[in-house]
Amino acid sequence: MEEKQYAKAHKLLLNNRRTGTVSGVTDVISFDIAEILLETEQGMLTIKGADLHVNRLTLEKGEVDIEGRIDSMAYSEVTDFHKAGASLLGRLFK
Repeated sequence: MEEKQYAKAHKLLLNNRRTGTVSGVTDVISFDIAEILLETEQGMLTIKGADLHVNRLTLEKGEVDIEGRIDSMAYSEVTDFHKAGASLLGRLFK
């Protein structure tokens, strides 16, 4: 299996499942009180929980601070996300 080389650092700090800091963020795709979707240097990061808030967002530095009850965090490939989004849009506009 081929391993990808990433140019920039990515760090994820989680404190007591209530607050967290993510660095290496390249884009914020969406966020609401139940889910935050971030594009990071290491792939797409989905954060699920309840009463989630983005307290600080600095895309110039690539940093995001989050708060709320964090239930899960999952990574996926950026290309997988874009393929799924394209097919969904393709199905909507047929």
